[in-house]
Amino acid sequence: MIPTVPVTRYVTPLREGGSLPGIVEAADLGTYVCKFRGAGQGLRVLVAETIVAELARRIGLRTPRLVALELGAEIARYEADEEVQDLLRASIGLNLGVDFLPGSFGYDGEVPTGPDVAARVLWLDAFCANVDRSWRNPNLLVWHGDLWVIDHGASLYFHHAWPGGSLTKEGAAARFAAQPWDLTDHVLERYAGGLPAADAEVRERLSADDLPEVLSLVPDEWLEPVPGAETPDAVRASYVEFLTARLATRQWLPEVVA
Repeated sequence: MIPTVPVTRYVTPLREGGSLPGIVEAADLGTYVCKFRGAGQGLRVLVAETIVAELARRIGLRTPRLVALELGAEIARYEADEEVQDLLRASIGLNLGVDFLPGSFGYDGEVPTGPDVAARVLWLDAFCANVDRSWRNPNLLVWHGDLWVIDHGASLYFHHAWPGGSLTKEGAAARFAAQPWDLTDHVLERYAGGLPAADAEVRERLSADDLPEVLSLVPDEWLEPVPGAETPDAVRASYVEFLTARLATRQWLPEVVA
């Protein structure tokens, strides 16, 4: 599992989007962007963040280190903002911490580390069905001259249908495996010509054998039971099944590769 670290101080909110993440300090002396379990998107966003960040790391992309932040009730008592206080109270327990990159700045149209990195970002987003890396919200940072991918919560959309019973339907994983991905609104669309080379490189780095290890990083506490997967291990196995099925085909890649 990703390391667990107690939160020692809530510093300030990041008023971006609807989830209201915040900057916190933790017992390991680290500073983190905290993604709260009590935010409107729910625990599955934290699961997607963890899975996709580890996949990114394994295919050679830079993404901030993750921890599980243990938030105690005492942290909320000293917060004056009522909205933040309510969020903290709803988030007691394990939350997701993303290592804060001081001095980083948002993507401005140039990929400092070259087109091959951009093509790998496209590959990752296609594989994970990420719908949130447009010019409106690039979710890319530049830090120390390198490109860093962040905010993966809009990936792996299929798990949001699991509470409604979609996991129990025959062929659910195969349908996700064949679902194409549209790059026309992607901030890195102009690098799509590098996808064939990126795909070949990723095949050397990532296999189905890696996927159980990736899922082992997700805390049990975030893996809510759903019809067809009633335990954390069963939920993990379902993610592995869906991702293995998608990795075994290339129907989801944009037409430039197909």
